[in-house]
Amino acid sequence: MISPSGLSGTTARMHLPGAADTAAFVTYLSEVLCPTLRRGDIVVMDNLAVHKSPQVAALVEAMGAEVRFLPAYSPDLNPIEKMWSKIKASLRSAEARTPEELDQAIGEAFSKITAKDAAGYFASCGYSII
Repeated sequence: MISPSGLSGTTARMHLPGAADTAAFVTYLSEVLCPTLRRGDIVVMDNLAVHKSPQVAALVEAMGAEVRFLPAYSPDLNPIEKMWSKIKASLRSAEARTPEELDQAIGEAFSKITAKDAAGYFASCGYSII
């Protein structure tokens, strides 16, 4: 699962059948995330190897957005970690036992992330919300 966290909540997510490698992440960026970016947006990423590909920065910057990387080993500065915590808690309580139930539970879990939640995640990581 690849999903960004923004001030309005979650958008532009993509479900993958396995782990996200560089090719999958580049596909996600070009087909899902980049079309939603606006000039002046900032895409903040951790230091996962797939995020460091030169293709990643090129795709984001071509949309007029900027890429910024978090310091290494700083999950406390990463609002998406808080989002994933809520998503995983929701999935555990759903107790999905089939792929269909899991797909439904994933959709429901993401729908529970509100703009208020997202703003709180960013604020708790020290980001100034303007």
